[in-house]
Order: sequence, then structure tokens, then C-alpha cells
Amino acid sequence: KDTEIKKSDHFYLEEFRKNVNNVFISSLDHQQAMAERVSLSSMLAKSQNELPAKRMKDSYLEVHLPLGSEPQLREKYLTYHNTVRFGRILEDLDSLAVLISYSHTYNSELKRSPLSIVTALVDKIDMRQHVIYPDCDIKFTGHVTWVGKSSIEAKIHMSQYRDGAYASVLDATFVMVARDPGNKRAAFVNPLKPEGPEEERLFQEGEANKSRRVELSTASLLKVAPTQEERTVVHGLFLNTLDTNTVSFRSRVLPPSSVWMEDAKLKGLEICHPQERNIFNRIFGGFLMRKAYELGWANACSYGGCRPSLVAVDDILFQKPVEIGSLLMLSSQVCYTQGTYIQVRVHSEVFDPLTRQHNTTNIFHFTFTSDRDVPNIMPKTYGGEPVQTGNSKKNLKNQIYIHVSKFLSK
Repeated sequence: KDTEIKKSDHFYLEEFRKNVNNVFISSLDHQQAMAERVSLSSMLAKSQNELPAKRMKDSYLEVHLPLGSEPQLREKYLTYHNTVRFGRILEDLDSLAVLISYSHTYNSELKRSPLSIVTALVDKIDMRQHVIYPDCDIKFTGHVTWVGKSSIEAKIHMSQYRDGAYASVLDATFVMVARDPGNKRAAFVNPLKPEGPEEERLFQEGEANKSRRVELSTASLLKVAPTQEERTVVHGLFLNTLDTNTVSFRSRVLPPSSVWMEDAKLKGLEICHPQERNIFNRIFGGFLMRKAYELGWANACSYGGCRPSLVAVDDILFQKPVEIGSLLMLSSQVCYTQGTYIQVRVHSEVFDPLTRQHNTTNIFHFTFTSDRDVPNIMPKTYGGEPVQTGNSKKNLKNQIYIHVSKFLSK
């Protein structure tokens, strides 16, 4: 709990962004900064046992976003409908997760961390309320809750000040990985020493999260054959769309209140400019999340016919870095629906116009809810579409259970 690990230090968002740079670079010139970083390679530990254990409160941070008191800052976060751009919040969460991880690995002798920290996965972001007010101050708090040999789990809580008190908005879990200063290979991180039963619970929860991620990765329909239940569901979808007059794979009939998956796509393209780079001279992961979220939201809005609300963000996997100058191609797909819920998958890839090659960089999963029932999504093929539907159905069922449970407990 925050009260058990809270430190007195806290700062505002602009100070926080400056602090991110100060932790690991002293130059604004990226080439010079990377040269400085590489020179720190000799300071890396050869084993985790060489590093001092850190406490959870050593990485605790509190950051304020004064939307209520700074109208100029508010403009950056404001939507046309007078709500907060959640894509901007994703950028802030990613930056905070990085700084929390650097705080955990901070070397007091060097006055910085010798490591390169990159985002590996956004494990989950659970919304506690649907509305984020544009004229009320926001507070982020977070700290490291689990570490492996070279990986770090950071949890972040976001709340908003309204009616005289802070109310919970969301909880986020990020998985970061440590690399050597040149971002070439894995590097060891400081071990974590839980203090007290609450911190021990958080650490064990981190262990369980790791096991769950391994289990889910091996159970994906992209790696293993579907179960009998899943095969039955897919075959049932096929039979429901079969034209009984022709009984042909190519002749399909769309059921009432349904949409073909191929008609529930939305695509976009971004030219990756230096403005969005991180200290490694690559595109900032928060920017990628913002663009993917906004495309996924637009697709859910178009599909449901009204403005959807975000329920959860799941399994944002960072597979490859995106270089400056890349052509980033984003493709969103409504994969599964149930009642008012919409599951959207966004796939991002970079396209090299010289070699004509496409390389996947990220995969995003967003769960939205509408204020009305939405059409059923129907796969038209008997191949890739049902695989996406099957994976998304598993994900959506879990999110609906969590979402309903939270609001019933209020």
C-alpha cells in the first residue's frame, strides 16, 4: 500500500520529465549521450549477487499532473468532447515506469544508473472509473513490486482529485527489462527485498504474474492446436453463416445484427520523426501506445456507433524497437464482441520501402464498452480470423468478469 512505502519526495510532471533525462544522460545530443552510456559498460555487475538489494520504497515515486490549476497544460490533454486524451496518459505511464525502474537500479557512486531500461510488456491496465476529468489534478504513484534477473515489474496507481479527495482512476502493471548501456544484451538488476506482509504479498503476486504470462504464451492458438471446445465454437460460427442453398465454403450468409471481421478494420500510418525519440535514438514506446490506442478507440467507436469507454489494456507486447524515419503501419481489428463489450487488437509493423519488408514491432489489446449492445463479429474465413476470435474471446471473458466484479463491489 502507498501508505506503507511512501516517501516525502514528489514532483510535478515537467520536473519528472527532466528527471528522466538526468537519471541516465547528461547531454541533449543523442550521439554524445549514447557515447557516454557505452562508457558505463565497465560498471555493470557480472552477477546479481554483486548488487545491493533494494527496498520497494527506494523506487517509490509520486508525480502530479496539475490539470486543474494549469490551463495551458490542460490543452495538451483535452479532447474535443471535453474529456482527457487517454493516449496522453499512456505516454505518462510509460515514462513513469521507466523512471521507477531507473530509481531501483540507481547507482549512488555514479549518480545515475548504468543500465538501459526498456519497456517489454504492459501486462495490464485496469480502469477503476470511466471518466477522467480535464479540470481536476491527477496524481501518479508507483514503485517496483518484483524483479527477476534482468526484468522488473512496476505497478502504478493513478488517482484524480475531485470533491475534496483523491479517487482511484486506474491501476497499471508494466514489465521492464534491463540492458547494457549500449542496449545490446541483457544486464542484471538489483534484487528486491520485501519488508512486511503487504510487500511480500506484492512480490508473490509478481511471481504469479510471471508464471501466468509463461502459461498464456504457451497456450496461445498461434502456438498450439485449439481445444475441442474452441474447435466446436469455430465450427459453430461457420455453420451459422453457411448458405444452406449452396452448401459451399465460398457462399456465406451474414446472420442478423452481425458484421464480418473483414469489415471491422481500421488502418493508419505514421512517419516516425525525431521529435518522438527516446534517449536511445529510437521511437518512444509511449508514443506507439498512444497512436495504437487512438486507432483502436476510433475503430470501436465506428463499430459500435457511439463513443466507447475503455475497460482495460492487456498484453501490449514490445517485440522490436522502432527506428527514427520508419514508416509505422497500424492495423486495428475488432476480434470479439459480447453484449456491450468490444475487444480490439492493434498490430503495428514497420515497412522498409527499399527492401519491401514488413516487420512486426508491437501487438496491442484493448477492451472497450459501449452504452448499447453492439453487433456480433463474425469470421468469414476458416483460418486466421477464428484464431484471433478465439484468443480475444478468452481475453474478453476475463475482462468482463473483472469489470463487473469491480463495479458490483462499489
